[in-house]
Amino acid sequence: MNDTPGWASPGSAPSDGQERREPGTDRPADRPAPEQPADQPGPQPQDSGPKWSKEQPPPAQWSAPTGPANPAQTPPPPPPGPGWGAQPPTAGGPGGYGGPGGHGAWGGGWGGPPPAAKPGVIPLRPLGVGELLDGAVSTMRAHWRTVLGISLTVAVLTEIVVVLLQGFVLNDRVDTSALDDPSATLGELTRAMGDALLSYGVISLISLIGTIVATALLTTVTSRAVLGKSVTTGEAWSDARPQLARLFGLIFLLLLITFGVVAVGVLPGVLVAASGAAEAGAALTVLGSLCTIVVALWLMMRFSLASPALMLEKQGIVKSMSRSAKLVRGSWWRIFGIQLLAMIIASILASIIAIPFAFLAGALSSDGVSGLLEGTGDLGWTFLIVSGIGSVIGSMITFPISAGVTVLLYIDQRIRREALDLELARAAGVQGYGSETPGS
Repeated sequence: MNDTPGWASPGSAPSDGQERREPGTDRPADRPAPEQPADQPGPQPQDSGPKWSKEQPPPAQWSAPTGPANPAQTPPPPPPGPGWGAQPPTAGGPGGYGGPGGHGAWGGGWGGPPPAAKPGVIPLRPLGVGELLDGAVSTMRAHWRTVLGISLTVAVLTEIVVVLLQGFVLNDRVDTSALDDPSATLGELTRAMGDALLSYGVISLISLIGTIVATALLTTVTSRAVLGKSVTTGEAWSDARPQLARLFGLIFLLLLITFGVVAVGVLPGVLVAASGAAEAGAALTVLGSLCTIVVALWLMMRFSLASPALMLEKQGIVKSMSRSAKLVRGSWWRIFGIQLLAMIIASILASIIAIPFAFLAGALSSDGVSGLLEGTGDLGWTFLIVSGIGSVIGSMITFPISAGVTVLLYIDQRIRREALDLELARAAGVQGYGSETPGS
């Protein structure tokens, strides 16, 4: 049984050690008769046996004759062999048997493996980084109505929560003025840094929830796009709705694990600072934070495929996390690099759109653009609303990229680990994909 279905070794030439000869002559059938002068009779057949020497060069070293004496005597081409690709033109020619890249090697006159089936946005085989990014963009381009409709809805809801939270809560509770005061004490700087991290953490948390929800809703769209099928927004919602409660449970559990890891790392420094050693406590807090960030990042990548596993396999929370850990095992650095690249691309695109709106919001606010550049501007409602519009437009583009890359990474890992391409090909209606060839 061949270990790689779809491939077949090139057919071997006959090896019985005999040459086919024309009846009544000693001349090989594929060797043209020599031309004789018109005034001389041809050689008479003799019964004394063959006149050829027994020591002949191997057949592959014979060169083709420049022109046969009688075109009607040219032997027909050999029948095609059982392997893939085109048959070599001659026994000793380039790419043929005995030539460069000939017998026993793919190349030359022999073709490579058949191309992978591509019923949708990606070929059904292990994917490269460029193919993952291209698949996410192709999904957005091919199904733009559904993709942009979902992305716009999630982005608007997410930004409304962020704007309301900043306008009513964070602007009054967060004070970061000590970071710009050179005479501020260590306690004031620590408190201001904590407020800044709290504000950033809350906004990032809301954005993370929006990204995961968008990923869940776009999972159906991307999975259908892989099969070359379209899906409406209503169908995507109907498919995702039964799993939304489990999805939020998964999000809550992952965030709880992350904050728990961070709290364990920061707690010793906080206790030391509370005992009176402020400087030692601050140093210990920073060190513990750095260590826990590494652990939290490792856990984040380990469970990064839990959301598509939960949505596509209809699994529970713990089972989807276990599936993600199994698929990521041995590929952590690859998945981390691809996710980081997708995040950088999405951040650059979002910044290109958000920065002009931020300058426009600063110009429309009371302190103008100078207040925005100096960091002294008031984040009033005008600024929050105008900058929020830019964030919504940016999220409409970044959500499909982030969601598409995550879902395609999940599909790619299952193709590599579980031969999911065979199931996808059958679901897409590809005939004969993955079937064994004769002689394999």
